[in-house]
Amino acid sequence: MLLFRIVLAVLLTNAEEPVCQLWEKSESPQFYKEGDIMLGGILSFHFIFQAANPSYKTVPETSKCVGLDRRFGDFQIAAAMMFTIEEINNRSDILPGVILGYKIFDACGSTSMAVRAAMALMTEQDQVKTPNKSCTRSSSVPAIIGHSGSSQTIGITATLGPFNIPVISHFATCACLSDKKEYPTFFRTIPSDYYQSRALVKLVKYFGWTWVGAIRSDGNYGNYGMATFLQLAEQEGICIEYSEAVKRSNLREKFLKVVDVIKQSTAKVIVAFTTYSDFEFLVTELTFQNVTGLQWVGSESWASTRNLATPTNFRVLGGTIGFGIPNIVVPGLKEYILNIHPSTEPGWNELWESTFSCSLSAQKQTTSVKPCTGMENLKQVNNDFTTLTEQAIHYNMYKAVYAFSYALHNMLSCSDGQGPFTNRTCADKKKIQPWQVLQYLKTTNFKTKIGEYIYFDKYGDPPAKYEILNWQLNKEGIVKFALIGLYDASLPEGQQFIMNNNSIIWTGNQTKVPRSVCTDSCLPGTRKAAQKGRPACCFDCIVCSEGEITNTTDATECLICPLEYKSNYQRDQCILKEIEFLSHGEIMGISLVVISLLGAGGTIIVASVFFSYKDTPIVRANNSELSFLLLFSLTLCFLCSLTFIGEPSQWSCILRHTAFGITFVLCISCVLGKTIVVLMAFRATLPGSNVMKWFGPTQQRLSVCSFTLIQVSICTLWLTISPPFPIKNMKHSTEKIILECHVGSVVAFYAVLGYIGFLSAMCFILAFLARKLPDNFNEAKFITFSMLIFCAVWITFIPAYISSPGKYTVAVEIFAILASSFGLLCCIFIPKCYIILMKPEINTKKYLMGKMPSKSL
Repeated sequence: MLLFRIVLAVLLTNAEEPVCQLWEKSESPQFYKEGDIMLGGILSFHFIFQAANPSYKTVPETSKCVGLDRRFGDFQIAAAMMFTIEEINNRSDILPGVILGYKIFDACGSTSMAVRAAMALMTEQDQVKTPNKSCTRSSSVPAIIGHSGSSQTIGITATLGPFNIPVISHFATCACLSDKKEYPTFFRTIPSDYYQSRALVKLVKYFGWTWVGAIRSDGNYGNYGMATFLQLAEQEGICIEYSEAVKRSNLREKFLKVVDVIKQSTAKVIVAFTTYSDFEFLVTELTFQNVTGLQWVGSESWASTRNLATPTNFRVLGGTIGFGIPNIVVPGLKEYILNIHPSTEPGWNELWESTFSCSLSAQKQTTSVKPCTGMENLKQVNNDFTTLTEQAIHYNMYKAVYAFSYALHNMLSCSDGQGPFTNRTCADKKKIQPWQVLQYLKTTNFKTKIGEYIYFDKYGDPPAKYEILNWQLNKEGIVKFALIGLYDASLPEGQQFIMNNNSIIWTGNQTKVPRSVCTDSCLPGTRKAAQKGRPACCFDCIVCSEGEITNTTDATECLICPLEYKSNYQRDQCILKEIEFLSHGEIMGISLVVISLLGAGGTIIVASVFFSYKDTPIVRANNSELSFLLLFSLTLCFLCSLTFIGEPSQWSCILRHTAFGITFVLCISCVLGKTIVVLMAFRATLPGSNVMKWFGPTQQRLSVCSFTLIQVSICTLWLTISPPFPIKNMKHSTEKIILECHVGSVVAFYAVLGYIGFLSAMCFILAFLARKLPDNFNEAKFITFSMLIFCAVWITFIPAYISSPGKYTVAVEIFAILASSFGLLCCIFIPKCYIILMKPEINTKKYLMGKMPSKSL
């Protein structure tokens, strides 16, 4: 029991003071320099990671990095970091009295090694199984710079985020890293791929490409960048024929499959959002199979990489357009690199041995590998390491180190009462905490020696600026990156591109912009119709219907022309419709005017003959007063047809309908009066009949006036309630506007016509009853025939009126008026004129009073 209490007391004591121990020695940095404050760095100097094979029986061996990166890209970046730190240490205006040091680890292109290096930077290297070390101690570095790759940077940031250790990347562009919920401690000095993806979409749209292929790296950089590109491309009406992913670790069969997809596609433009290392393998296969004639659009990771721009690759990638980070030279960096020597820093040994093909270690010296003399000089070498081809990346590292330094400087320059922490306190200058540096990094704002202002937005990103590059071949056969434009995301929408199209050389050494569309644009006059089961960029062009137009290219809907307009033959413009009405100037109008005047003239001539022979028996026997009134009304009937010719107006519409109704009623009333007189006259010959005293001249006049006044009353009521008015009839035809008169009140209009029909029918019936009365000149039979013609004309008029289009409707109406008028004139008066003028011998009372057998009639 006592022993248990002792053990429990020991455990409780240890629980109050937790102890942290390293059970294995962590990785050693590739480059190291002691300083008052240490800055961490994680880069990749090798590209092959040999992981240990665990046996689960013994402690696994340490993983190894092999395969030196022959491009020496990250060696240059490391040199830029060391140069910047040395430059800051030599300045008196920033971090005075503070010496910066560095620890730069090799991640070997592996995310797991990058995380391992990050963990190593959090701990002291001498903490191997050292007891009684507190777990609450701070990191050995207040900030870390790196990695160049997005996937590795994500691993580093995710690991260090819970410890509030800021990570500043010089080349990780994945848009996902802007998510402050996931990566609150991340900053970068290179623009986010979000802006690059937007810029790629705008670039593709700028050149009118709507049908493109897409290639991406199978990693965070390519997947996130391409996802944003695809989303924005769809919004801009750009269609993706295919989207394929590549990775340098893929088998050759995967690359062959991607090449086969490219060869079978119809898209002439390919957008490649890939890293240089992944794209290099694909280009090798494309070159081997001689896949040329395609226009490549590239992200900055490969489009501005000079190691890829070889004359061999130019056969496939010639004319490439892509983005690049502004290529700003860091003053003094090249001289610093040329003065590097392994005697000052052992981290350069492997690069040195590779460059001069010698060995600095006696163990590596063989008959084929000579020992290094120490007199080798990088100034005598012209390789990828000494030429500094990727100066934009070096400048980004330069800015990253300065951002950390200015944040540290601001923190150390803080005065009590002006700090950003609780109660406006400052950080403890003797014990710098990473979370304090993080706070100052958020508000860092400074100007470099080159004159550029550096700051981070709320996402930890800098302002997005890109150069637009074009791969061209110069006279010496060297591929050059011609600057053809700039993209600045900070400028207003529509002004972000500054292009110089005249200097662009396209694929195949062409100067004309290549076309890449699934379907050629629909010309004005047609609209796009989607093809079932295919992308929106694949469509059919349908000609607009009559009365519709499109005046733009690739219109999705046809526009309906205004009512007074119609579409032209090309269906690309609305033109005024033809105005149609029965004009005085056209042949049909002139003909009807002439016929009307002839009818009126003929009626006047007949009236003149009757007036000249008014005392003859045939004129007197036919009620000369009603005859002259009938001739007058017939003249008006002929003349009223003239009101139907010409452009309809308010007054002409009123006049034509009322004049027609009143004159015809007057005419039929006279005919009806004559018919009644004939009947009464023969009735009066019967013994004991005195009927004529009830239908004498006075009664005849009153009957005509009464019948006419009824029509006048109807017309007056019509004009009062709803008179006729001119309209533009656009329903009958889509090609023209028919000017016509609307009757206004339909009830009144049919009342006028019905009244005329009623009088005509009554007149016909009475005349028909009197047609066989025994007399040598029975007028009833002529009235019967005239009314038969009158009724036949107007009955035939109804279907003809309804079926006649446009101005022909008016022409039919005029024809009915003239035909019925001529029928009355010819049937009633021409036989009498013939007797008066040609047969005067029978124009006697004796002859007229003579009886004829009924059958002869």
